[in-house]
Amino acid sequence: MVRAVEHKLQQVLLNLFLNARDAMPKGGWVSITTRREGNQVVVVVSDTGAGIPSEHLARIYDPFFSTKPIGQGTGLGLSITYGIVQEHEGTIVCDSQVGQGTRFTLSFPALTAARTASAGTSAG
Repeated sequence: MVRAVEHKLQQVLLNLFLNARDAMPKGGWVSITTRREGNQVVVVVSDTGAGIPSEHLARIYDPFFSTKPIGQGTGLGLSITYGIVQEHEGTIVCDSQVGQGTRFTLSFPALTAARTASAGTSAG
């Protein structure tokens, strides 16, 4: 479990899923895995889409940056995603290869037993 605002984490995942869908216009696979690593909860969203060119990786979280055609994206999805992950004291890392796909790895602090007791119903 992690301490989180449920609808904000839903927005993070929705943004990643929509980007994966858009990167695979002829179909492909999206996979979601979760695991616990020490004091972290890790969520990995991977796709078999077109991938992101290396020259764009440094800018993918910039507001209004998009590689999509005009009218098909605002360039805000990953910027918003990044902000929400930061709000939750998490990290997000993107690994991508053109023609191979993209993997986003999100890590959040795990809710410890002590934090669970004080968290009440805000854990999700």
